[in-house]
Amino acid sequence: MLLLFFALPLSAQKVAIKTNLLYDLTTTINLGAEVRLAPKWTLDLSGNYNAWSFKNDKKWKHWMAQPEARYWLCEAFNGHFLGLHALGGQYNWGGLNMPFGLWDDLKTHRYEGWYVGGGLVYGYQWLIGKRWNLEASIGLGYVRAGYDRYDCPHCGEWRGSGKKNYIGPTKAAVSLIYVIK
Repeated sequence: MLLLFFALPLSAQKVAIKTNLLYDLTTTINLGAEVRLAPKWTLDLSGNYNAWSFKNDKKWKHWMAQPEARYWLCEAFNGHFLGLHALGGQYNWGGLNMPFGLWDDLKTHRYEGWYVGGGLVYGYQWLIGKRWNLEASIGLGYVRAGYDRYDCPHCGEWRGSGKKNYIGPTKAAVSLIYVIK
């Protein structure tokens, strides 16, 4: 991720690092970086990782990469923006209640697999200090997931493979941002 940003000529560019506070609430380690490419264009790349298993056979292990191109309606890193994002990763989930009816039997089964997708994003960024910003964004799009299904969240016998298509929210973020340059 850092090679991508430092490979670009940054002499007159603005660069920021960020964390999504909503992911932090789910114990998902995350870090993002954003670089201004032009006065109204930025490129954002975030990575997320959760390696934890919880008590009562709850499992929420996953990793995800999410690049996003943004067009700012006023100026980069200030105000409204529209974006196009992609996402991809792997997961190992079980013993949970998922929103939006994604996995109806996830409470009693474990799913392990991959996912890819993308969508459109709307967001707003507030300047809260000389180097600090706060951002809220929401994305809607499509995700394709492949999975192996197992009997119970902790262990269990393999019950088959499949694929799932999903249309709906693909991103939700409230991010704390530090502007480096």
